Amino acid sequence: MTLITAGLLGLAAAGVQAQAIPLPLGGAQADLLTEARDALKARDRKRLQAASAQAQASQHPLAPWVAYWDYGLRLTELGPQDLEDFYARFPGTYVEDRLRNDWLLELGRRRDWSNFQRELPRFKMADDREVTCYGLLAEHAQGRDVRERGRAAWLAQKDGDDGCAALASALVEARKLGPADVWTKLRLSVEYARPRAIRQAMELLPKPAQAAAQEALDNNARFMARKVASLGRSQAELATLAVIKLAGNDPAQAADALQQRWAQGLPNELAAWAWAQVAKQAAFRLLPDAADYAEQAIKLQGRPAARDWSEDSWAWIARAALRAEQGRGRPALYNAAHEALQAFEAKEPVWAYWRARLQLSQAPAGAAGEPQRQQARAALQAMANPLHFYGQLAADDLGLTLPLPPAPAPLTPHERGVAFTHGGLNRALALIATGLRNEGVREWNFSLRGMGDRELLAAAQLACDREVWDRCINSSERTRTEIDVNQRFPQPLLKELSAKAGEVGLDLPYVYGLIRQESRFIQDARSHVGASGLMQVMPATAKWTAKKLGIEYRPEYLLDRDFNLRIGTGYLKLVLDDFGGAMPLAAAAYNAGPGRPRRWREGQVLDASLWAENVPFNETRDYVKKVLANATVYARLMGMPRATLRERLGSTVGPRDQAAPLANQDLP
Repeated sequence: MTLITAGLLGLAAAGVQAQAIPLPLGGAQADLLTEARDALKARDRKRLQAASAQAQASQHPLAPWVAYWDYGLRLTELGPQDLEDFYARFPGTYVEDRLRNDWLLELGRRRDWSNFQRELPRFKMADDREVTCYGLLAEHAQGRDVRERGRAAWLAQKDGDDGCAALASALVEARKLGPADVWTKLRLSVEYARPRAIRQAMELLPKPAQAAAQEALDNNARFMARKVASLGRSQAELATLAVIKLAGNDPAQAADALQQRWAQGLPNELAAWAWAQVAKQAAFRLLPDAADYAEQAIKLQGRPAARDWSEDSWAWIARAALRAEQGRGRPALYNAAHEALQAFEAKEPVWAYWRARLQLSQAPAGAAGEPQRQQARAALQAMANPLHFYGQLAADDLGLTLPLPPAPAPLTPHERGVAFTHGGLNRALALIATGLRNEGVREWNFSLRGMGDRELLAAAQLACDREVWDRCINSSERTRTEIDVNQRFPQPLLKELSAKAGEVGLDLPYVYGLIRQESRFIQDARSHVGASGLMQVMPATAKWTAKKLGIEYRPEYLLDRDFNLRIGTGYLKLVLDDFGGAMPLAAAAYNAGPGRPRRWREGQVLDASLWAENVPFNETRDYVKKVLANATVYARLMGMPRATLRERLGSTVGPRDQAAPLANQDLP
């Protein structure tokens, strides 16, 4: 009996009318979907329109998507009534709102503000920054004052687009934004090295300033070497851009240029911005002078420091403060960064955690320091949680062993039935089953909007039952009070993984923690860089590891479950051995290659959690934290030793011990 059949029988007994889509799609349904996808790829409008009509007539379960592809190809030719017809055919669906998003962008490009403003209130996702900018531009066209909201949306936009660029241009023309705002945007765009955003900001400057700014960026070394008797405002702005560009390539050289020459001629707020960028880039490279540079910036700017500095800049200033003084930290510098970071509403308690850690370490000895220690312990107690990295660290710091959340009450047949027959969830599963994972994930996530905990648990269980593990995990992670740990941390392929981990001597929870982060247990997962399978192994790495293990390699083998697990666990063991069993270093190496964590461990010896916080790559830093936090939960679920996060992190990370074997330079 299939999962579908068993589910339908159970629901019938519960009095629920089952309308689940049998998977995978077969026969004529599969052929029609292939025809539609081929027509879309070829941008063949006639074929796609015909496929859409046929899908509608045959009540194909993915007819809304075929219609969406059809309308998407013809969007520039459509009018409001065409869109209303689509909405009426597929009310409440993800594709209705997705097409509305596309239509709002089209109306914005047309500058059709009357239809835009009629449409905007119906946009449920409301998560497109360009649509937000077009909405503000529409308000501006009606004479409303949108300066503050428009400036904030424009500065927050990292990549250039028509909507935010048009909004900024209109506000500059209306003198709601001035040259100072344009230079601010240009500095932020140069910081993030986004060419289109840089070009769009430059276009708002006078022609001579555009050419000069381009020269400062394109011929950076020549600009920095030129002699300038005095700096007017425009020259000061150009010099600041040049320093930001230089800092991105060589922060030490940029610091020298500021100290020797440029800082004295810059207004304080621009000198502070330049020093902040030097500090950020130095901290990113783990240079010891980063905290000194940051203090220069804050000294010039004063507190509260510049509101327009990026969150990324402040985060790296905070990390530089934590690393300073051989990891003992500089509390005043950290507190300035922490204060500024409050405005960015960080999702994780990362900065609150480190503030509490600093408070503990800096408290005076004895009774005089007890109030400060109590305050820090209270902050750690508030964030202690057995499921997340900083929550686990906080609990370990307090010596607490927090129980895992208790299992929620079993789902009722009715609760399961509502999820089982949910149109959006079923379309999402059908899309995923036919290889349209991105589309399926978007439809699934849209369908979860507004669900309460019990509904989310039921949706997660539907995905678990279908072995769509990423949707199982991600849906369950949305619950607030009812937490099903076994949904959030499932253990598929337990027999196979236990065998593979045992063969090479790997800690099984560590393997599970890594796979949960790498692929969410999706067997045919492929990354944008070419990694494949459960353990997301790159072809070159797989080829090298197969040779090392003495087994045959072919590219197509990577999507074979057993081969992928054997290669992945074999490579992970080699990496772990190369780093002396250090789990955080091995996780970083698995994600970013072994050469980078070898560099990142050089210099000072740091507390292992502080080392993890200073991993330069955002993706790898997040990866290391989540792999180890995952492994900690899995160890507890499996009743295995080394169940605390601190035990898995180790005490410190620093340069390789001179007595240790040399690094394996052949390791890819």
